[in-house]
Amino acid sequence: MAVIQIEGLSKSYRVYQKKEGLLASLGGLFRRQYRIVEAVRSIDLTVEQGEFVAFLGPNGAGKTTTLKLLSGVITPTSGTARVLGHVPWKRDNAYRRRFALVMGQKNQLWWDLPAAESFRLHQQIYRIEPRQFQRVRDELTGLLGVSHLLSQPVRELSLGERMKMELTAALLHSPEVLFLDEPTIGLDVVAQYNVQSFLRHYQQARQTTILLTSHYMKDVAALCRRVVVISLGRIIYDGSLAGIIDRFGGHKVISLQMSNGRMPSDLGRYGEVISVEPPRLKLRVEKGIVPQVLSSILAAHAVEDVSVEDPALEEVVAEMFSSTERTAERRLGQVPELLEEG
Repeated sequence: MAVIQIEGLSKSYRVYQKKEGLLASLGGLFRRQYRIVEAVRSIDLTVEQGEFVAFLGPNGAGKTTTLKLLSGVITPTSGTARVLGHVPWKRDNAYRRRFALVMGQKNQLWWDLPAAESFRLHQQIYRIEPRQFQRVRDELTGLLGVSHLLSQPVRELSLGERMKMELTAALLHSPEVLFLDEPTIGLDVVAQYNVQSFLRHYQQARQTTILLTSHYMKDVAALCRRVVVISLGRIIYDGSLAGIIDRFGGHKVISLQMSNGRMPSDLGRYGEVISVEPPRLKLRVEKGIVPQVLSSILAAHAVEDVSVEDPALEEVVAEMFSSTERTAERRLGQVPELLEEG
């Protein structure tokens, strides 16, 4: 059953181009130039019930805009979307009670009040029955390990503790769909792991449909089987993490341990030398010629151990983003379309 159904969804903005200098600024009062920014370009996407989907892309790719469209914060320029059978930007109360949006860089809790007070406000907004509210609140804060911090002002909490409180507030009304926009941004390794563990447990227990954006590949690898990649407002990949490496990883990493500890000087001709830490070294080699390269190296040098690995996921994704942007720039040109209004 499709919980999220998107067809041809687009969102563009008209951005005022202010020129430098006093005279240019005065002229802008009478004749203004605007640039059209296409944040989302005719995307199609279907998410089934209970899926945990990662939504990846560089800054400005359209990830957060898409989440805002699906949560009804903004309206689209064109296209359609339905979440749980609702059109998000109609902002029906029935829909608001069925989803939650958590943005890692935005706060929904009152800064100077204890989180417990904000939770009570959420109880009234979502009309949660008192016993259910207490049970869910205690369960969530217990799982996240923040029960003892409920009476402490939010401003006195650490970043990781605040994010745990934000997650608790978002889940008090037991939403069926959860939109997470970089929930682990700025968190240390321990806090990231704790949030990942909680989300994995919660999603498996409740079968909540979750759409996650993150710049941390560890979040994605730990939580999501399906990955949707967006770049310049367009979806360029929809599949598994392993599929990203198969499709966009153009090379392999060969690790060698030399038998005598001596580093041959000619290995650079087989590929790019990534690191040298005697008696070990690593080479980056084009995927299609790995068998021939290994055969040549083993025939010419004394090698004690060898392994062939895929490149790091972060490296493949970064190269994929760069390649996509270069292609788009060549196709669209680098001069933005300007509109004049006078």
